[in-house]
Amino acid sequence: MDEHLEELRRLADTAGAEVVGRTHQRLDAPTPNLYLGHGKVEELKGLVQDAGSTLVLFDEPLSPVQGTNLEDALAVRVMDRTEVILDIFATRARSAEAKMQVELAQLEYLLPRLTRMWTHLSRIRGGIGLRGPGETQLETDRRVIRRKISVLKQRLEAVADHRANQRQGRRPLPTAALVGYTNAGKSSILRALSGADVFVEDRLFATLDTLTREVDVGDGYRVRLTDTVGFIRKLPHHLVASFRATLEEARDADLLLHVIDAAHPAWEEQARVVDKELRIADLGLQMADEGSEPKRVIYVFNKADLLPDPRGFLALVREHYPHAVLTSAAPQSAVRNPQLGGVEQLRTVLRTSAQALRPIARIHVPLGDGRLLALLHRESEVLGEAQVDGVVQVTARVQAWLLGRLRRDGIGVEIGP
Repeated sequence: MDEHLEELRRLADTAGAEVVGRTHQRLDAPTPNLYLGHGKVEELKGLVQDAGSTLVLFDEPLSPVQGTNLEDALAVRVMDRTEVILDIFATRARSAEAKMQVELAQLEYLLPRLTRMWTHLSRIRGGIGLRGPGETQLETDRRVIRRKISVLKQRLEAVADHRANQRQGRRPLPTAALVGYTNAGKSSILRALSGADVFVEDRLFATLDTLTREVDVGDGYRVRLTDTVGFIRKLPHHLVASFRATLEEARDADLLLHVIDAAHPAWEEQARVVDKELRIADLGLQMADEGSEPKRVIYVFNKADLLPDPRGFLALVREHYPHAVLTSAAPQSAVRNPQLGGVEQLRTVLRTSAQALRPIARIHVPLGDGRLLALLHRESEVLGEAQVDGVVQVTARVQAWLLGRLRRDGIGVEIGP
């Protein structure tokens, strides 16, 4: 309970609110009208008045009726966890795509709550009911909102198609996607591996926009690494759905780097939350009995510089995650503790994965087979060509599926540098 409320406090801080107190009540089931019991509501009203608070945050989702009745009873604005997260997303969205995704999630949240939020639209909450892009007051009726939702979904489908075309046009490289709980350090790892100027902040949902960089992992191998939006417990499913276009990058990646805050006391629960949300988002994390091959996942335990005994921690987690990697993306962490090695072990793991995903092969192409040459240039990374004994010998990094196809067609293939 305390951990959940502490996370809500951090969400409130990220949204710009100052927390002056907290309380909780254990219920067998929420009451239909107020969520809390009547006595607890009266107690909460007294706490609000004594503290001079102007806002009450609930860690659980509130129905439209519960929200309306609580605001009437407490005489202050009431927000649930979902609304706080949406408020943060609205302030953090930078790209046109992220703004559309946030607006869609806001509208879907607003639609059933239009009656309760109407007065706020004219007095406190601008736009569509929260901060961020949206409609004017005169347009906030159900018919207009439904039409706007339909338009946004069509636009985001177009964005997904555009991303797919971009991926097809990129130079063929092994791809990896950084996924994980918010504030686990995904952006810090991307910055440490790539050396790029990546925005990093010690706050929840510091970045929402997808960012992709090519990373040199050694021995001539490069990996295309993508940072994705972070997850959090009780994340609204319609918000995950809104970010589906962004999460397509993770779905199409060759492997996922599940970044975990090793220093967080609840890291195990956070890891379970992320795995669950990835399955809900259908990113290839099928269970073994679901009939399809699961996507490979590397568990990256970050912030090792904050651990009192990094080696002991790694030995412990490898009982459940045999191939776990311990990293620290904090500047100068490797200098303070040479045993940590920064992100170099992760770079080594990525290089090994790249070698397995796209081994270097020598392919013997019959002279005059222009179609096969074109296929190799289109679907692999060609490193060189030479005519040897009446054939064109192509040296390239080739994906496993293409190697299988070449062998089935009787094309000579040799693996090795």
